[in-house]
Amino acid sequence: MSGSWPPAGIAEARPADPADARALDIDVVLVRKWLVEFLREEIQRRRGFQRVVIGLSGGVDSALTAALCAEALGPEAVQALLLPYRTSSARSREDALLVAGKFGLPTRTIEITKAVDGYLEHFEPEAGGHRRGNVAARQRMIVLFDQAFKLSALPVGTGNKSERLLGYYTWHADDSPPVNPLGDLFKSQVWALARAVGVPAAILDKPATADLIRGQTDEEDLGVSYPEADLILHHLLSGHVVDGLIEAGFGKKKVDIVAGRLARTHWKRHLPTVAMLSATAIGEWYLRPVDY
Repeated sequence: MSGSWPPAGIAEARPADPADARALDIDVVLVRKWLVEFLREEIQRRRGFQRVVIGLSGGVDSALTAALCAEALGPEAVQALLLPYRTSSARSREDALLVAGKFGLPTRTIEITKAVDGYLEHFEPEAGGHRRGNVAARQRMIVLFDQAFKLSALPVGTGNKSERLLGYYTWHADDSPPVNPLGDLFKSQVWALARAVGVPAAILDKPATADLIRGQTDEEDLGVSYPEADLILHHLLSGHVVDGLIEAGFGKKKVDIVAGRLARTHWKRHLPTVAMLSATAIGEWYLRPVDY
């Protein structure tokens, strides 16, 4: 892919200051061009696919991913799949269709309730909301990959950097697609870029939710807002330590939440850990890989 890395649209690290979020600023014009070129390179040139499938949830991440794919490949090459479960919000469907209409995407709705409940209701009827949510998330990936095979298309992922670093996603579900344009953008940056590419305000302005449990929101689950978490994550990845961030004025409770999740979920950001028996173990090395 042409161009230098990292693109100049990514801001340089700044001293830790909870009141200064400029470290998260991006040049949205440059990053948009970079990601469109990334999608063309990875999907068409490297892998030889002309079509993609995306699970369109009604949230900002999938909306932005769909918009970028439509710009890179053409709207007709982006098959948007709506994959509701019986507890899914009706608004999620409305917002997904709003996005599809805005960017001219073909859509198909495939209800996953019978597939999910075929397992849960028959074998695990006592499963709580989080277990049901995880089963639904993995079922969506089964459908996404099967539809991709049917259409000779490539599944494209929608997870952002904040979710990935906090471990706030279902392993071998949300992270499964082989190409992901948003994986190095914090949620705050996703919102900024989505606004620039024209994602409807109805999607931008609503609380972020995985829509796995009725009434659930991401920030209530996490105990910290995305703008706060993003800035803490940025500084942790830039080399700042927990005590230093607290001394700089970041709230101890929120720093502990973010740093704790970052440390506990390292394993989710890698392929399964293989017991090494040779110098050629796939995906392994003589040192344990780290995030930074």
